[in-house]
Amino acid sequence: MSFDPATLVYDDAGLIPCIAQDADSSEVLMMAWMNAESVTRTLETGRVTYWSRSRKSFWIKGESSGHVQKLVELRLDCDRDCLLALVEQAGPACHTNRRSCFYTALRNGEEVEIMTPMA
Repeated sequence: MSFDPATLVYDDAGLIPCIAQDADSSEVLMMAWMNAESVTRTLETGRVTYWSRSRKSFWIKGESSGHVQKLVELRLDCDRDCLLALVEQAGPACHTNRRSCFYTALRNGEEVEIMTPMA
């Protein structure tokens, strides 16, 4: 069965959330937005391509930093309104130079930084 990105459920801005997860370790790396065209580009090139809401343009992960996300598999959730990109991540995924954007935990009502920037 051939896949059509138009069959996904997008928000009013034409976007769908995409969670990036390390294909080997299952570590959740980040969440960003895609539109139908960025889904298509990701599938065609194997380089994960997001839609930047602030810049209103496509953003190929790692094109400026070198911290590339190579697509291993793209999965759809049961409602077709969220994507999971299993990736091979080169270097940190977060713009703060951390492996994951999820480096702050809430523990006993306090925010705790659980991950330091990569060297």
